[in-house]
Amino acid sequence: MPSNMKSASKIGGAVLIAACIIFLGGCGAIKAQNPSQGYKPVNATPDEAGTPLMLKGYDVVSYFVANKDTVGSPQFKTNYKDIVFYFSSAENKALFDKEPTKYLPEFGGYCANGIVYGIPWGGDGNTWKMIDGKLYIFGGQGSKDAFLIDEKNNLTLANKYWKEEVDGNNSFWQRTKRTTFARVPHYKSGAELAKAVDEAKAKGLLPKA
Repeated sequence: MPSNMKSASKIGGAVLIAACIIFLGGCGAIKAQNPSQGYKPVNATPDEAGTPLMLKGYDVVSYFVANKDTVGSPQFKTNYKDIVFYFSSAENKALFDKEPTKYLPEFGGYCANGIVYGIPWGGDGNTWKMIDGKLYIFGGQGSKDAFLIDEKNNLTLANKYWKEEVDGNNSFWQRTKRTTFARVPHYKSGAELAKAVDEAKAKGLLPKA
């Protein structure tokens, strides 16, 4: 088969897969990550009522005021643009309600290292870093280490892809595109990133935890 036909077949297959995912998963995680009030995509999962719950309930204010990750409680919750946020105290809830955008994590709470490759995927509330007063979430220590190998350049790339194509887009379509037929030029597999992290640690290039 000619290469151009193979490419067309690959793209067509990816588009079909993405369309099926979006159609079949419309009532679950897809809706949670792509709410209708303009703030999307977000790292959210459906709560008991089916409403998107940000960062699996981690208190986004705690990172800023206490410099630590803290799981919030349904006792202290608020709804911001159809997304539920949990807080660990009434005080933190009040701070968020007063200035919500001040406490929102960057890149919708997705792993910042994923956004470097235009991929909104993952993000754990207990793996994070504050950079210039902004909150960045990572999908585990390995992803955080990979980002920190070249923090300045990776931050530039993440901001570029978020602004140019991820922000406001459907997370599942964006993810499918950038992991299959339209990978970014600097794309690295998980194995390649792990190798880069190991090499950086061996050279003492990564900051201490």
